[in-house]
Amino acid sequence: MREDEWPPLREFLSGLRLHGCLWAMAVMCAWPMVVGLLVGYPLARSARRPARRVFPSRARHRLVDDDVTRMQRKRAWTATLMSLLILAAYGRPEDVDQAQQQFMMRLTITPWLLLLSAPVVVAALFRWSSPATRRAMRTPLRTAGKSALWYVGAFTAVPLLGGAIYSTRTYLGKDMNVWAPLALLVPLLWVLLFIAFASGPAVRSAFNTADVHPALPALLTGALVWEFSAINLAVGGLPPGPPLVQLAALVGGPASVTAVAWWEVRRLRTRYGVRLRA
Repeated sequence: MREDEWPPLREFLSGLRLHGCLWAMAVMCAWPMVVGLLVGYPLARSARRPARRVFPSRARHRLVDDDVTRMQRKRAWTATLMSLLILAAYGRPEDVDQAQQQFMMRLTITPWLLLLSAPVVVAALFRWSSPATRRAMRTPLRTAGKSALWYVGAFTAVPLLGGAIYSTRTYLGKDMNVWAPLALLVPLLWVLLFIAFASGPAVRSAFNTADVHPALPALLTGALVWEFSAINLAVGGLPPGPPLVQLAALVGGPASVTAVAWWEVRRLRTRYGVRLRA
């Protein structure tokens, strides 16, 4: 189930290996769940397939360095532990609620910050690169632009379909105001599933810009972390604790992410010959 292609419904059900009596009991006792599975799984599979085609779970041409991956995980766990320690030592109940709100806000705005930040970083990298590198970057750039349009189009379709459902329930006659919304509900659910399956790979690959240049994910990460820091400061204010702890929490997290990002860029240059400038 973690692969880009899910098995068909029949193959999925056969893999469960449940006895016929158990299926009969499930149909009698939990028939809404059974119907939801029989209807929802094919719908989710049909949405996942194009989502993974546009945004593969792994970038097609990204250089994977296990040492960098381990360092990123260690930094992430250390940052999480330090945040929890600061909340436990100096936080109040409202600080815990604010931390949860900021986490949800990050999940929501990360794709849009990427869409706004990626063109700026790509333009700077394009200007630094040699003419031969620029020519090689053009085709992946077009692919990245198309994938971004897919994502924006899916998000745009959600309010349009929601408005269409509301209009059909409000303005159509009694014979149509039930079936028409149900018919529109299916594409709305499909679009929402597409967004759910596409968001994770889209963020990890920075909307397929990892295929444009191997250093782009690290550069975008270094830019995004400071943007998030500014947004958190503007929305939630300083972290709890004395001034030195507040300063360390505010600057230390983004600075450590930036340090790891530039270390990744340096390893790309020394191990794989990837250069930012011509």
